[in-house]
Amino acid sequence: MNTSSYLKSIYSIILSKKQNSGLKKYRRFNLSFIIAVFLPLMSVGVFNIAIDPYGVFNSPELRGWNHAKPSKDNNDRVYKAIDVIRIKPVTIFLGSSRIKQGLDPSYPALAKNQSAYNLGLNGVNVYEQLRYLEHAIANQKNLKLVILGTDFFSFNSYLLNPPVFSEDRLEKKHLTLQDTINFGFSLDALLASRESFAASVNNPHEESHHNHGFSPHQNIDPSQTSWRFNVGINDYFKNHYNYQLSSKHIADFKKIVNICKNNNIKLVVFISPSHATQWEAIYATGQGQTFEQWKRELVKITPVWDFSGYNSITTEPITPEMENYTDNSHYTPKIGNLVLNRLLSYQEQKVPQDFGVLVTSNTIESHLAKIRTERDLWVRKHRDEVKLVQDMQHKFETKEKEKLK
Repeated sequence: MNTSSYLKSIYSIILSKKQNSGLKKYRRFNLSFIIAVFLPLMSVGVFNIAIDPYGVFNSPELRGWNHAKPSKDNNDRVYKAIDVIRIKPVTIFLGSSRIKQGLDPSYPALAKNQSAYNLGLNGVNVYEQLRYLEHAIANQKNLKLVILGTDFFSFNSYLLNPPVFSEDRLEKKHLTLQDTINFGFSLDALLASRESFAASVNNPHEESHHNHGFSPHQNIDPSQTSWRFNVGINDYFKNHYNYQLSSKHIADFKKIVNICKNNNIKLVVFISPSHATQWEAIYATGQGQTFEQWKRELVKITPVWDFSGYNSITTEPITPEMENYTDNSHYTPKIGNLVLNRLLSYQEQKVPQDFGVLVTSNTIESHLAKIRTERDLWVRKHRDEVKLVQDMQHKFETKEKEKLK
C-alpha cells in the first residue's frame, strides 16, 4: 500500500467514526425529544383515564379519588353513547333532561324490562333522539321497550344540534379514536380530571347520582325555589321565544315511531308533566295555538299520553316545600314514578285520576278544549303565578330591546 492509499484509508476510518458518532448523537437527540414530548402526554392520558371525569372509559370509581364527576352531566351525549355500547339495554328512556332527572330505570314497574337505561339528554331535539334510538338498536338487536318523553321545545326549528353531538360516535360498538383523544389526552380533559379529583377528595361521602343514565337533581335548596323558577322561565324565553314548529322534527318523530314498529319494539309516548308556569310561558310567547297544533301532529302519528295541562300535579303551588318540581319544567322522581305507573299499568291506584290522559286523533279536540277550560280556571285562581311569568317576560323583552340599541 502506497502512502496515498494509506492516508485515504485512515481518512475513511476517521470519517466513518465521525459519521457514526454524529448518527448516534442524532439518534440520542431524537430519543430525548420523543421522551420529552410523549412522556408528559402519556402521563396526562393515564391520569385522565384513571380519573375518567366524563365516565367514558368505564374506569373503576374509587371514593375519595374519582367518584365525583362534575363535568359528566354536561357531556351526556358522550358517556351515554358509551354506556349503551357497554350495557346493551333492552329498555330505554328517550327525551330531554326532564326524562334524565325524572325517570328511574330501576323502578319496580320495569322489573320485567331489565336492563333499562335512561337516555335522556340535556336540551335535546328530536333528530338527536332518533339517532340515539338507532344507536341503541345497533348495539342491542333485542331492544324491547322505548319510553319516549316528548317536549314542545324539542320540535323548535331553531334548536340545533349542540357542538358536543357527533354522528361519528353513534351506531358504533366501541369508543372512537377521536373521542379517545378528546376525552383522554386533551387539556380540557385534564382540567376536568383535576376538578373531579378535587371534588372527590373534598366530598368523600357524597353519593354518585349517575345510575344507568338517571341523574335526579341533588341537594335541592328549598330557599332557592323561587329563584330556580325565575331562571327556568327566563331560559325558556331565551331559547324559545321565537319558536317555529319544525316539519323536519315532526318527520323525525314519525321515523322513531316507524323504526320501533318495524323492529317489533313497544313504543310508549308521553308529553312531559312540566309545571303550569311552563305552559304559561308558552302562551306568553304567543305560541298557545302552536302548542295545540303540535299535539295534533303527534297524535296523527301515534297515540300519546298527555301529562301536561292544569291537573292536580302540575298546578302545585310554588313554595319552598314543593314535592313535585325542582323548577318550572323539571319534575321530581316522585312524579316520574307516577308517570311510569300510568304508562305501565303499575299500582295505578296511586296515580291521581286527572294525571295522564291517553289521546288519539279521535279525542284530541275534546282533550284540547278541556285543557283550555282548566287553564281559564287556573289563571283566575293563581294570579300571582301568572304575574310571575308576565314579570319574567317583561324583564326578558326589556333586555332584548337594550341589546338592539
